Amino acid sequence: MNASDNALVVRARNGDRAAFEELVRRTSRLVFARLYLDTGKADRTEDLVQETYLRAFRAVRWLDDPAGFRPWLLTIAHNALIDDARQAARLKRKLPPTEMRVAQVPSPEPTPDKNAELTELRQRVLGVLRSLPSEYQMPLTLRYIAGADYDRISEQLGLTNGSLRGLLHRGLKMLRDRLPPDLVDGFS
Repeated sequence: MNASDNALVVRARNGDRAAFEELVRRTSRLVFARLYLDTGKADRTEDLVQETYLRAFRAVRWLDDPAGFRPWLLTIAHNALIDDARQAARLKRKLPPTEMRVAQVPSPEPTPDKNAELTELRQRVLGVLRSLPSEYQMPLTLRYIAGADYDRISEQLGLTNGSLRGLLHRGLKMLRDRLPPDLVDGFS
């Protein structure tokens, strides 16, 4: 973190909402990328990101070291993920099976077969991404899933532009090499 980030954390600890909002703007893609690597589902990840920042906003006044904001925030994100998984497991045990009724109105969304195919494809690629060495996972996720630009990724991960480009190049090559041949065409 740089000095301006530290100053924002200090201001946020003292109740400055605008400072916290700026911290959210600066770190949201990092938190999204970390959680997406764990969930593989964008909608669930977005909910967890919101929960993470809500918890962080409530607890930021107790953060002792402003320089440790990002690791602290990622710990909160991880805890939100664990709590969400526990809650989902409890809910699954409680809900009785219900009869589903299918509407006869045609849906503008892709067919269930196409959705299943896309979900399977996403999970296969995400599985390969998770198998890469850890130094490649976050840069690739931030760039190609969260859509962050080079400057934002460099800032989030504390990398120089050159080292980031090298990680992305090597990571993408490694990803292509590990993908099954039927998936490689989409990454050319």
